[in-house]
Amino acid sequence: MSKVRIAPSTAHRVPLPLAVVLVVLATAGWIARGAEAAPDAYEIQLDAWARGSIAGEPLPDADDAPPTRVAAFFDGLTERQRHRLAHRYPLVVGNLPGAPPPLRYEANRTSLARARDSERRRSFDERLSPAGQRTAGRRANRFASMLDEGRQFLSFDPTGRGRAAEVLGDLETAERISVVVPGADTQLLTFERTRQKYHAPSGMAEALHARERELAPGVRTAVIAWADYDTPSAHSMSAATTELAADGAERLVTTVDALPGRAPVALFCHSYGSVVCGLAAEELPRRVSDIAVAGSPGMRAGSASGLGTDARVWAMRSPDDWIGRVPHLAIGPLGHGSDPASPSFGARLLATGNARGHSGYFEPGTMSLGNLARIGAGAVGAVTCAPEAPSCRAERDGAEIR
Repeated sequence: MSKVRIAPSTAHRVPLPLAVVLVVLATAGWIARGAEAAPDAYEIQLDAWARGSIAGEPLPDADDAPPTRVAAFFDGLTERQRHRLAHRYPLVVGNLPGAPPPLRYEANRTSLARARDSERRRSFDERLSPAGQRTAGRRANRFASMLDEGRQFLSFDPTGRGRAAEVLGDLETAERISVVVPGADTQLLTFERTRQKYHAPSGMAEALHARERELAPGVRTAVIAWADYDTPSAHSMSAATTELAADGAERLVTTVDALPGRAPVALFCHSYGSVVCGLAAEELPRRVSDIAVAGSPGMRAGSASGLGTDARVWAMRSPDDWIGRVPHLAIGPLGHGSDPASPSFGARLLATGNARGHSGYFEPGTMSLGNLARIGAGAVGAVTCAPEAPSCRAERDGAEIR
């Protein structure tokens, strides 16, 4: 897995007083620290996979094997052998970059069914507190919903708060791929919602995919709701630091590297997710054509050019989004840097129109969603620019679907 680095221009030496503050915060538990824990189901399967084999051949390293090596391994197996591995090690195969997407979907359905059944049992376990039983019941209901017919999960890990990535459309035949990278407070229990549906990753991706198909019915598109990293709690100190974003950036780079085909990829990064995208930008493959951020606290760069990517960089922020009142600073590991929605940053500024608040950018019927969908479908010359940046469309972009 490639290492994502924080640019020297933003990772300044921490002044002594700030260092003292950080030590106090860490000691008080405000800054997340790793801790040893008993092996979870995923770790147990990883250990078994590392010692496993098929037809006398060892299995590829699930941590270090590049996606091309994993893809070649599965290409050399029979259909029966692939299914056997997916059933025996579903958490490994379902989260293994380079494994065929349909096989990952199959493996993750197995993992979801097992996790649903386990949480249902826990919801009646008298050794748990009433609150613990209720949480188990909510998780069981969430996993049951994720098992609905036709849903496709490129990743699923129920460990802790959990991670998942859902695919809408056909990744293997898509001419355009969009990846939605959500922000803080994203976990399995908030992956989808009944109320405020389009504020959750699943709803964001659903709205984006539907709008792309409306605007470009002749273009085969696929959208990924990528909640496959550990996000901070919105009101925690970790939301103001880069630690979780850096880990997420490595996972994002690996995910994009492993996508099948050669279709251009556009990233749509909301809130803290834009920090993830900013840290990943320099390491992303060249097939990433666009990076669009909405409601961004910063991308850990001083400017769009400082991201180190050839992708077009877009930014939007609605007038009443509270993120605009957050100081755009970066001191050591604290803060996320310059404001991408400021003209001085150099991103292409998009109009939001009737979008409201910090999480309304993907609401159906909004100008913001229409702009994001045009980028995803390749119609970048047809976007509506922000009033303060009427020249966000470059002549070479054109208005056609590319």
